[in-house]
Amino acid sequence: MSRYGTLEYRIVARIARKRCAVFVRDDFKDLGDYDQIGRALRNITKEGRLVRLGYGLYAKAKKSSLTGEIVPVAPLPVLAKEALGRLGIQTAPSRLEKEYNEGKTTQVPTGRLIGVKGRINRKIGYGGAYVSYEPTT
Repeated sequence: MSRYGTLEYRIVARIARKRCAVFVRDDFKDLGDYDQIGRALRNITKEGRLVRLGYGLYAKAKKSSLTGEIVPVAPLPVLAKEALGRLGIQTAPSRLEKEYNEGKTTQVPTGRLIGVKGRINRKIGYGGAYVSYEPTT
């Protein structure tokens, strides 16, 4: 069998066609079995084409021009908000972002605190840096 018909090739081709930076495992469920998809995504992650953000969450990756390591294509707060949107969880500005935008403080928020509507019990992060959640109305 040629490499063009393999599951990994079809997943990489689908990733290249998409504009979004975050992928969930269900994006590829029409291509194969659950375990096959998991093995293929693990191999693609080892190759450096994807970065694992959390359980069933992956992001496009690139090689860093500074360190040469594999890093996500976008900053972690941007990826986390996109991932939460893909999971059906509504996000809102956190308390710190609101205070900064209203001019109440000059401290720039890092973006690692994300306001969410509803409950969430999921770790989203990369390389030891994870986002935190704050309930908002």
